[in-house]
Amino acid sequence: MTTRAAPAIVPNFDDDATTGRKLAIICSKGTLDMAYPGLILANAALGEGVETHLFFTFWGFDMITKSRMNDLKFTMLGNTATHLPQGIGGLPGMTAMATQRMKKQIAEVGVPEVPEFLEQIVASGGHLWACRMSADMMHLTQDDLYEGVEDIINAADFIEKTAGAQLLFI
Repeated sequence: MTTRAAPAIVPNFDDDATTGRKLAIICSKGTLDMAYPGLILANAALGEGVETHLFFTFWGFDMITKSRMNDLKFTMLGNTATHLPQGIGGLPGMTAMATQRMKKQIAEVGVPEVPEFLEQIVASGGHLWACRMSADMMHLTQDDLYEGVEDIINAADFIEKTAGAQLLFI
């Protein structure tokens, strides 16, 4: 019996490789440390010419809610990646200290704060969408949200807008 090898897949590294590509990022968390992964990936995709959509749902809404977007927190409590004893995170003032430290580290490497990052993404052609169900649950309207949010849409609308996109859930 003769076995035939599958044809080799040869990657295409042409400049036009990003043409028609889409990236959809679902931002579901609103802590300072979880806000940045989606924003950084969106910015990188836009820099590569990839059509990029961010959908903010549940606690990710804090990233686009005017009254909260400038005050995202970082807590050590329950975050084993801090490599510190977990009990420390529950002490009074630890969330404020951890948040201050993380903001300083972010600024030191030249990464903008969340509102400025959102502005940069919109200016680069990125699309920001708010989840209808989350908006209704939190009693928020378009007026409560960052100006760059295009609309409050339901999940089915987001799926339709991002048909064929690579999807990331953060």
